[in-house]
Amino acid sequence: MPIKVLTPQVVSKIAAGEVIERPVSVVKELVENSLDARATEINVEAHGGGIELIKVTDNGTGIPASEVELAFHRYATSKIADLVDLEDISSLGFRGEALPSIAAVAEVEILTRAPSQPIGSYICLRKGDIVARESRARQQGTTVVIRRLFRYLPARLKFLKSAATENSHISYLLNEYALAFPEVRFSLATDKRNNLFTRGDGNLRNVVSQIYGLEVAQRMLEVEEENAFARVNGLVSPPSINRTNRSYISFFVNRRWIRSPLLTKAAEQAYHGLLMEGRHPLVILNLSLPGREIDINVHPTKAQVKFHHEQVVFATVEKAVGGALGKASMAKPIAMPAMIGHYQQRSLSMVSDKEPTFVTPLPTLILPILHVIGQLLNTYIVAEGPEGLYLIDQHAAHERILYERILAQWSTQEVEVQGLLEPITMDVNPREEEILKTNKDMLAQFGFDIEPFGDRSYLIRTIPALATSANLDEVMSTLFSNLDSKEDVASWEEKIAQSLACHSAIRAGQQLSNDEMRELIRQLEQANQPRTCPHGRPTMIQLTSHQLEREFGRTG
Repeated sequence: MPIKVLTPQVVSKIAAGEVIERPVSVVKELVENSLDARATEINVEAHGGGIELIKVTDNGTGIPASEVELAFHRYATSKIADLVDLEDISSLGFRGEALPSIAAVAEVEILTRAPSQPIGSYICLRKGDIVARESRARQQGTTVVIRRLFRYLPARLKFLKSAATENSHISYLLNEYALAFPEVRFSLATDKRNNLFTRGDGNLRNVVSQIYGLEVAQRMLEVEEENAFARVNGLVSPPSINRTNRSYISFFVNRRWIRSPLLTKAAEQAYHGLLMEGRHPLVILNLSLPGREIDINVHPTKAQVKFHHEQVVFATVEKAVGGALGKASMAKPIAMPAMIGHYQQRSLSMVSDKEPTFVTPLPTLILPILHVIGQLLNTYIVAEGPEGLYLIDQHAAHERILYERILAQWSTQEVEVQGLLEPITMDVNPREEEILKTNKDMLAQFGFDIEPFGDRSYLIRTIPALATSANLDEVMSTLFSNLDSKEDVASWEEKIAQSLACHSAIRAGQQLSNDEMRELIRQLEQANQPRTCPHGRPTMIQLTSHQLEREFGRTG
């Protein structure tokens, strides 16, 4: 086939296919235009998942009558003028592709009035061509109506999901913009059902309350960090409020909603050791930095940005979140079934995504003095404290104690070593051998003396003294697995300490004497982070005196 120049119609369809992936893409482009127009109120309406109709109304600056038609030309924009402007973009949109791309795949109507105009301007487009134009009355602002989306690109329709699914994408998007712009009043109605309404009073917690529920909003932690490079502000959840996925992690760069593995990893690094594996925090953070420090022109839908100084950005976000967590209560929520009522919102779920929970905050990381009462199921230590009843998981508690002790010995190069009377032979596969060779020196620092003994066989001559009661096969198997993990944010020394602590700790089901329980509690009281094990699992839950009185009907 010979090379030839594509027709404008084909070019417009290709461009539209890049920018307009599904109905939510249209809503995103229109809402961004409204925000760039300094709107303080944005109303969104969608029918049939956005296929039948999308309507976005704002009270922004509007478009002058002489420029309305020009707005539907490709690369026509009021937001940049030359190459210099690309280096410091402050607006959400800048390419001039949104309106022409939408007009290429749908029927479009726009009614707009700028403050300098006595009356509004209306135009209607079909297949990107203007079929009607007239003057109409309107208050300052813009209304854009999209009908029959993808009518002129039917191949895209078969890839869309159900109306309910497409509506959920639109709802998620509006939630994100409401979090990014709490001073803007947002409303959303899908198929005549109200999904969102925010006050626009500038209070982020009020928006969080609308989206995630009052309880979550009240307990979120303030984040405020500023240095010569950037500023980070927003809200993050205490470790007790968490979810099973990362869809509750929201990042904004100069208030632009983005998806960033770098920022997500930085935030979750701050929670390392405080959350169970597979659990994720709620994060709502805005990163403010000079426009020249980021490149936002790296993705057709502007969903990603590139940072020029990634390490500085990572460290700034991690420090900001870590600082907020340092002030947080580390108490573990406890479910109280008798207290659960229909008034509880689903978003209150913390430990489980299915059951509401009730949290008893404690003021500091330091444990109060506890009095041991007994042992439950040979697994949990029952203790009394000044604020009520405590249930301590003996394995998790001992794991925390050993983990901190192992790291303390390693950091001071004073690891206690136990020599074996008979060396233990260990056979490894090729991958395990590679891991062993790579980490041989690190393992030696923790007390492992391991030397080759034939083809993929090794002799273990010494082990850490704290691991003498552990199953060595399990220890080495876990070590190989942890050191081979590419997902874990823990450092290698932390992984080794976690493995040793886990397999050396007291097991669930192991009966303890009163003296052993008291000694375990005493050592836990001296730990730096006594309320979680090294994997983030809770070491204890608390039932306060007030909760006990309420359950027994002793309060009014």
